[in-house]
Amino acid sequence: MKLFKYILLFTIVSLMGCSDNFLNLEPTDKISANAIFATPDGVKAFMVNLYSQIPIEDFNSTQENGIRFNNIGGPNNAGFYPWVITDDGIGSQHQDLTWQKDGGDQFAWWTEGYALNRDVNLLLSVIPDLDVDQSVKDGLFGEAYFIRAYLYFGLAKRYGGVPLITEIANIADGTEVLNVPRSTEKETWDFVLKSCDEAASLLGDGDGTRRRANKWVALALKSRAALHAASIAKYWNRAPLSGAAVNANLVGLSDSDASEYYSQCISASELIMDSGLYSLYKATPSNPDEAAVNYKEMFEDPNRATVEAIFIKGFTLTGVDLGSNQDNWGNPAQTTGAWPHPGRFNPTLDLVDQYENYSNPGQSAPIVTTADGDVNNYNGYQPGRTYLEFENAYDIFDGKDARLRATVILPRTFWKGVDIIIQGGVIGLDGSIILENPGSVNVGGTEYYSYGASAPNLYSGFSTFGGNMTRTGFGFKKFLNESYVPILAWNQSTTDWIDFRLAEVYLNYAEAVVESGSGNTGKAATALNNIRKRAAHTSTISLTLENVLRERRVELAFENKRYWDLIRRREYHTEFDNRHRHALVPVFDTRVMKYIFIRKEATRTPTSTFVTQWYYKRIPGIATNGLIQNPQY
Repeated sequence: MKLFKYILLFTIVSLMGCSDNFLNLEPTDKISANAIFATPDGVKAFMVNLYSQIPIEDFNSTQENGIRFNNIGGPNNAGFYPWVITDDGIGSQHQDLTWQKDGGDQFAWWTEGYALNRDVNLLLSVIPDLDVDQSVKDGLFGEAYFIRAYLYFGLAKRYGGVPLITEIANIADGTEVLNVPRSTEKETWDFVLKSCDEAASLLGDGDGTRRRANKWVALALKSRAALHAASIAKYWNRAPLSGAAVNANLVGLSDSDASEYYSQCISASELIMDSGLYSLYKATPSNPDEAAVNYKEMFEDPNRATVEAIFIKGFTLTGVDLGSNQDNWGNPAQTTGAWPHPGRFNPTLDLVDQYENYSNPGQSAPIVTTADGDVNNYNGYQPGRTYLEFENAYDIFDGKDARLRATVILPRTFWKGVDIIIQGGVIGLDGSIILENPGSVNVGGTEYYSYGASAPNLYSGFSTFGGNMTRTGFGFKKFLNESYVPILAWNQSTTDWIDFRLAEVYLNYAEAVVESGSGNTGKAATALNNIRKRAAHTSTISLTLENVLRERRVELAFENKRYWDLIRRREYHTEFDNRHRHALVPVFDTRVMKYIFIRKEATRTPTSTFVTQWYYKRIPGIATNGLIQNPQY
């Protein structure tokens, strides 16, 4: 086969990160595919290249720049992770949604997707002629179908219907073979789910490493993808679009499609749940303190939690194209080490309010700061109101779900042995206030500073110094490695990323059952409550959509799900309509020597509006490829 001669060169070039132009060069050495795949090392080298291109939305992905910005030309994304443009977080440098408008570098998702598709097609074309056992061929086919499913999932949820290219075109047949038209959005989702099924049918239980596709990884992808498609079908009319792409069904699904997609989500999820191969990590803590530690350590090192993790993306080495920068960007200013730009992730009060109190299960518990209990007043400090007073700043969070303190750094809690001072104001004996501005008041010869300390290296909140301070009153904790000390270098974090885990499958299942009115409601309720028990809840809650979505938000916080939940359920444009995100500002009142708290709009953060056209991204290159453009571009 003519393609054989390209395999070795392709493998070497891909692993070196060189450009695709090398594929067009005539190699001087012609080594067959059999030579590449004859040894475990050859297979591993080729497959490593393919796995590195899967559009896993981990620490090194942004909605703007694709999945691999941490190379020598652009490791600096200023902490632009997807959660900082949702209502779960704010970024110090990226705070609104306007980057979605015209495409820009987000075209990387299209170009990277089709580059990987070409490589998968190349692999599929040579497998039949390999001189290996059929079981080895089946495994390679299965992994190729999984990777294909994943890449088209990444394309479908951004662009809708896309060209489905399943073989390498022969340029000798004319350039028209390169211009494959877009399939409908339904055909594209069906292709993704069919590819998941093909992968699952050929793959076994895997080798236990959690780093390579197996039957259950393919089914986890199907669970996620089918739920996404079902939601679009059910909620399309929340934000209907019009135009040529809609008329040709290139974007959009019918409400009648929803039940089938929900059914596929339910069946894929049940297979995983019933397999007995996975369980929640440390599912029965004895108290909330233990639950918080357990939850934190699962993300600090996912290799501790292989009972729950279904698929992990590993980061072993540091440097160009290898590690990540999440520890550098995420640490609060007081634990910055040598890194000059910490504190770039600011969890919002909007998220913190979602966490329940153990005393009132099944209900969000917004932080109450005033005697009248009004949690919808964001008008800043009002001298005439009676504010609740706290001896210690962290006391206001007493009784909150343990996952909150495992996910978020709260004011005056300890991180890396440091008392994290997050304070935004001080009230003098005369009742005057210095709020979110530098300054101090002197009481009895002692200086009390508005930011809680005298110098920027001693506090982590509200100051404009270096853009390194939280403007919401909260710091980022989930995924951070407590033993890591940031240095002045890029890509030094090697924390692994859990891409699929059992808790997500449980939540996919529960949502699909509730939304469809089909499936086993008892099993779905048990799955929902088992997640809560792992967080030290001792009472059960009913299976309702509100309960499932709240649990999904707190359990999967910062795992890059919230962005897509708002997209697939067509809620982004209503949640972000001139939207403010909110802060909780601790203020030290010297009149009583206690803390009060102010609920307010986050300072120096613009309002954000999501436009309905952004539910789909702009299709690149239509002037040459002849594709129909998505609506309103």
